[in-house]
Amino acid sequence: MLVTDLIRRKRDGVELQRNEIEFLVNGYTRDEIPDYQMSAWLMAVLLRGMTRAELAALTETMLNSGQVLDFSELPAAKIDKHSTGGVGDKTSLIIAPIVAAAGLYVPMISGRGLGHTGGTLDKLESIPGFNVNLSVADFRRVLAECGAGLIGQTAEIAPADKKLYALRDVTGTVESPYLICASIMSKKLAEGIDVLVLDVKTGSGAFMKSEKDAVILAELMVETGQRLGKRVSALITDMDQPLGHAVGNALEVAECIDVLNGHGPDDLRELSLVLSASMFLLGRRVRSVAEGRGLAEEMIASGKAREKFREVIRLQGGNAAVIDDHGLLPQAKQKAEIKSPASGFVTAIMCEQIGTAGVLLGGGRARKEESVDPAVGIIVHKKVGDSVSAGEALCTVHYNSAERLASATPLIEKSYTIAAAVPLQKRPLVHRVIGDE
Repeated sequence: MLVTDLIRRKRDGVELQRNEIEFLVNGYTRDEIPDYQMSAWLMAVLLRGMTRAELAALTETMLNSGQVLDFSELPAAKIDKHSTGGVGDKTSLIIAPIVAAAGLYVPMISGRGLGHTGGTLDKLESIPGFNVNLSVADFRRVLAECGAGLIGQTAEIAPADKKLYALRDVTGTVESPYLICASIMSKKLAEGIDVLVLDVKTGSGAFMKSEKDAVILAELMVETGQRLGKRVSALITDMDQPLGHAVGNALEVAECIDVLNGHGPDDLRELSLVLSASMFLLGRRVRSVAEGRGLAEEMIASGKAREKFREVIRLQGGNAAVIDDHGLLPQAKQKAEIKSPASGFVTAIMCEQIGTAGVLLGGGRARKEESVDPAVGIIVHKKVGDSVSAGEALCTVHYNSAERLASATPLIEKSYTIAAAVPLQKRPLVHRVIGDE
């Protein structure tokens, strides 16, 4: 089998067979196929797309390139949620305790923030002592003991994806929805889950700016998961403004604890309940979305979800006292208000600019090797549709460097649109649902 023939055929729009895709992926993972040939094939995929059969074969080959976890000994459904990323998107820290508290298992392997979006691992590591680098054996122990574990990707899971992503990152082929789908699904299905609920973001703060592109990606991921024998659904959700009020790692952890205590921002609580309900339904814990929502609300109201999060923190080496005292989380040394230049209503927020401002403060990374400051961030006081008076605070910035504040402030100021008339209609939080049940 010649690599050049496979490149030509994909370039010409011919469907490749499973054994041909396996030859390419496995050969590249074993260093038998050079970067320049694999990058040519990736570019052909970007330009020509893939059939559903090709995509399933690619995903499954990447999935089987490393260790696939098996939690079949655990008595209830194994279920996870994956988000395509956004600003203030912190629902994993709320959902995992809710779902585990109701008796399902949540083996969650998450990522770090990159660019303007936040990462679950960075948020968790703002909790003093929390260890996201558990061995598979320790991950299994934590999951069996409390029903939820939250770790980062190990070297043994989907190594083909790690190598292919690094190549895509430097060859202009990241944006292909087929390659995005295979990357996400190969890692998530290696968790040994039965069910996956996808939160596909759309809007100014999402990677998929248009709803059309978000739907295409969601449909690809749902169908690919179903082809591989999993129960999968996807929610297309809004990212035209930050989710909740907090943007920044420790600030977001504190906000998640507020929600688990029955408080917190309405939009963050609502999305967490909707996603939990979908997980309960697909996990066959309930018979309807309404029943699932009621169960999620019960887990919060009873305090069971909060105590489950406390247990997860303790078992993964963190200081569980943060549940009762937010002051134990990292704190920025200084605060500054960003004030409204005019009176009126907030009609739009350029969400990506808020996320980028958080990175400039030191709360995110532009490159994977950069460290983050867990204490810094932004508290958003005014959201779309809110009234505001001239001189009133739009945001409060938590910062540790005056130089970084000076870089971030113009972005935050420019991200807000203030107008005399109230917006006619807010975008719904959940645009549509795709997939199982």
